[in-house]
Amino acid sequence: MRTARRTRRRGRLIAAMSGLFATAALATVGTSAAASSASTAPSTPPSPSTSVSTTVSAAASAVESLDVPGTAWTVDERTGTLRVLVGSTARGADLARLDRTAERFRGAVTVERLDGPLRTLLSGGDGIYSSMRTRCSAGVNVQSGAAYYFITAGHCTDGNPTWYADSGAATQVGPTAGTSFPGNDYGVVRYTNTAVPHPGTVGTVDVTGTATAHVGQQVCRRGATTGVRCGQVTALNATVNYGGGDIVSGLIQTNICAEPGDSGGPLYAGDKIIGILSGGSGDCSSGGTTFYQPIQEVLSAYGLTVY
Repeated sequence: MRTARRTRRRGRLIAAMSGLFATAALATVGTSAAASSASTAPSTPPSPSTSVSTTVSAAASAVESLDVPGTAWTVDERTGTLRVLVGSTARGADLARLDRTAERFRGAVTVERLDGPLRTLLSGGDGIYSSMRTRCSAGVNVQSGAAYYFITAGHCTDGNPTWYADSGAATQVGPTAGTSFPGNDYGVVRYTNTAVPHPGTVGTVDVTGTATAHVGQQVCRRGATTGVRCGQVTALNATVNYGGGDIVSGLIQTNICAEPGDSGGPLYAGDKIIGILSGGSGDCSSGGTTFYQPIQEVLSAYGLTVY
């Protein structure tokens, strides 16, 4: 788990891209429970003339400004309210500040307590391994011209220069070619070992393109730890505060579980890639919530295509 430290930066693709491409991942975890509400003024409910969208936007800004690690928030499309998830690491003064903010925006905010922490996770096992012995899940292969790469989570590639196909670092895959974390959560690794295969598949699924997520959509994800798990998209444009200044925005939220080592794995619908696992809460015994970086942003940033 990272306790990172820096301001938002955009990853830059390292020059002279060459070789082959694969995918990798880290995970984040929390859990679920109760709720509270709030108003547009300290003690009075909003007037009919008050813009609901303006109120929710102000509430989101207020929650972000609190900078409470282990929280996530998104607008619920069904109710138009701000839904705030609070991991078990948030306690005492932090919880009191969240409650006071909810009170200020009564009726525009719900606060849900999670049974566990909301964080990024690493674990040993099958997957992609960094030179720092960090493990991530394989994601989706992409290319730029004759050069091949894989996309994974940015919190995986951040600070990890070289990747291997095994925990003993016997089979090198290639170097990290680009990272964007925090702010975004995606990384790019270049294949330089031609002996490492780079098929355009996710498991047995032959990838034919990408798709944009929508609430209620049936989706699946694949990870090195827990394999294929399926569920629904529950929210869009979510923001997660992993702590230590690591805040990621614009994420897809689902009700699919994940565990350590699943990060960076692909979210897909049919044969279309939708996103890359950033983090989440819970586990695959009790269930959980997971968040994904939309795939189109990283493809556009680096001029890459799936195949």
